[in-house]
Amino acid sequence: MTAQRDNRMTGQRGHRMTAQRDNRMTGQRDNRITWQQRIDSALEARRAAEAFRVRSVVEGGAGRFLIRDNRQYCHFSGNDYLGLSQHPAIVRAWQQGAENWGVGSGGSGHVSGYTTAHQKLEASLADWLGYPRALLFISGFAANQALIAALMEREDRIVADRLSHASLLEAASHSPAQLRRFAHNEASHLNALLEKPCAGQQLVVTEGIFSMDGDSAPLHELHAAAQQHNAWMLVDDAHGIGVSGEEGRGSAARQGVKPDLLVVTFGKGFGISGAAVLCSEPVADYLLQFARHLIYSTSMPPAQAVALQAAMAVIRSDEGEQRRQTLAALIARFRAGVSEMPYHMTDSQSAIQPIIVGDNSRALKLAQQLRERGIWVTAIRPPTVPVGTARLRLTLTAAHHPQDIDRLLEELHAASQ
Repeated sequence: MTAQRDNRMTGQRGHRMTAQRDNRMTGQRDNRITWQQRIDSALEARRAAEAFRVRSVVEGGAGRFLIRDNRQYCHFSGNDYLGLSQHPAIVRAWQQGAENWGVGSGGSGHVSGYTTAHQKLEASLADWLGYPRALLFISGFAANQALIAALMEREDRIVADRLSHASLLEAASHSPAQLRRFAHNEASHLNALLEKPCAGQQLVVTEGIFSMDGDSAPLHELHAAAQQHNAWMLVDDAHGIGVSGEEGRGSAARQGVKPDLLVVTFGKGFGISGAAVLCSEPVADYLLQFARHLIYSTSMPPAQAVALQAAMAVIRSDEGEQRRQTLAALIARFRAGVSEMPYHMTDSQSAIQPIIVGDNSRALKLAQQLRERGIWVTAIRPPTVPVGTARLRLTLTAAHHPQDIDRLLEELHAASQ
């Protein structure tokens, strides 16, 4: 009888404990938001902050003009700095490449997607920029992610400029290495961070020309700090290659610096898309073994590599130099005119000329006012830029004419009244 009673009591306790556990689990499920609630909440937060991103369907989006809904706008939001996206020789090169190779590579470069067109472009890039090797990537974002993911280990440290591109900072934050950020373009702060004990290797990360502010990094000083502490330096020169330096070799060459890792992208000065990493022979071999973005991605179409070869030829030619001089003159014309207006500008001598507005709603309003006047500009807001620094990111190109700059200045003056 006692045993039976004990069994019954044990069973009752078991049922009560199971019921309590079920109640707790049910309560947890009831309090947990659904997938749809999570998405709706995030979208509503973006809308409330006037930071909601939308895409605009346009016709002819690269070049001097942009067409949307049958209306033509003077285009000041692209990155085609030398106006090469519609260059007849480069267009023909892509067409001829497609006729010879087809429109796709058909696979990863590790399988069957590495052609003589890719090999020739890599060799030409390495020779032009003074590195033993170049490796092609499908995008600058992929190149930056691949480099940091493949190189960094848990005991290492990444010391990055706080305004580095999202592709760099995201890769650094996701890597097992420690991430520290130095004050924008402050070599002394970088040096102080590098002096702190580190069990592994250190990687200094910066851009040559910063994508949102348009200013240049003091690469000579940053490189000296890196060398003093036996650190490597990675420079993303997306906005400098083709546009800065002798033969358009970029920001590092212009400052007489040769970083350990140089990333160049082809969606700006080259007018196309894709990227390359310039590095030593051992690093190239290492990346071919361990860079997953390279190993497991379909390589760029060979026709694209042919077009990039043609674009590089233009960039290195007298025509390329003339385009750089034209762009420099337009930048000087714009800065001289806008300096007389009540706008906050950055210290940029590049094609990127941001007008810092601060408030999201004001930036959106100013962009809309300019579009109503036939000027296509884009308001850039957090999280792309720091909170309180919403801006119009104006970009000038060699395809613009002096009268385009004058018209932009006139409309900015009218909008400021």
